[in-house]
Amino acid sequence: MDGTETFISHLIELRDRLLRSAIAWIVLFVCLFPFANDLYTLLAEPMLAKLPKGGQMIATEVVTPFFVPIKVAMMSAFLGTLPYILYQVWAFIAPGLYLHEKKFIVPMVVASCLLFACGMAFAYFLVFPVVFGFIIGVAPVGVAVMTDINKYLDFVITMFMAFGITFEVPIVVIALAYTGMVEIHQFKEARPYVIVGAFVIGAIFTPPDVVSQFMLALPLWLLYELGVIVAGWMVRNKAKAPETPEDAPYQPMSIADMDKEFDHIEEEQKKVS
Repeated sequence: MDGTETFISHLIELRDRLLRSAIAWIVLFVCLFPFANDLYTLLAEPMLAKLPKGGQMIATEVVTPFFVPIKVAMMSAFLGTLPYILYQVWAFIAPGLYLHEKKFIVPMVVASCLLFACGMAFAYFLVFPVVFGFIIGVAPVGVAVMTDINKYLDFVITMFMAFGITFEVPIVVIALAYTGMVEIHQFKEARPYVIVGAFVIGAIFTPPDVVSQFMLALPLWLLYELGVIVAGWMVRNKAKAPETPEDAPYQPMSIADMDKEFDHIEEEQKKVS
């Protein structure tokens, strides 16, 4: 019965935290709703800045001018409430973690959020001007470049995801090394494959120009190297640090240990009686 009650209480807590996260998202979305068009204009600024004089973006569907800015406001609200959502997730799982797990997870989550935001900023401020300048520059004479706002949003989201995930490479490397799943020397041996893979990914997710391909591949490679360096430092410090009882990983009791524990409990009960 106690196990069932505990499980139900966990479900109730999970429901409450999901509800709080959803409410925070909705509240911020309602606040941003009046500025939806301004948010889309800000998102489209790299493209609008590269269009020829008098150029503009178009909407090819009836409801697109309304729904596309709404999508941007919803995504902006989600990004704005992401720290609060992550806090709710952390508050739910933290009681079941060991001290050494808490010390590792909290910095990793914070760093992953910052790196993802840096990836999006890198794409917006550095990559988009180069990409849109290339696309408009190679347009044939007499062809007016007028991008559909919905297609533009899809392209921007794809680029944000590509660069955001690329900037998460150090977190993946550090997590694999710190948990002992991959040794540091294995990361170093995989360097040639990582470089080739970085340029392949750059060719897939960026327009067909060499500059934008390099702008995705080079950060991916450099961030991989940064992750290897930081992971090596953390693994060395972990090996030097003394292990405390709170940091020790959980070890299941053997049958013999369980029998001894039960015998000890019975003896204590006999003394009390």
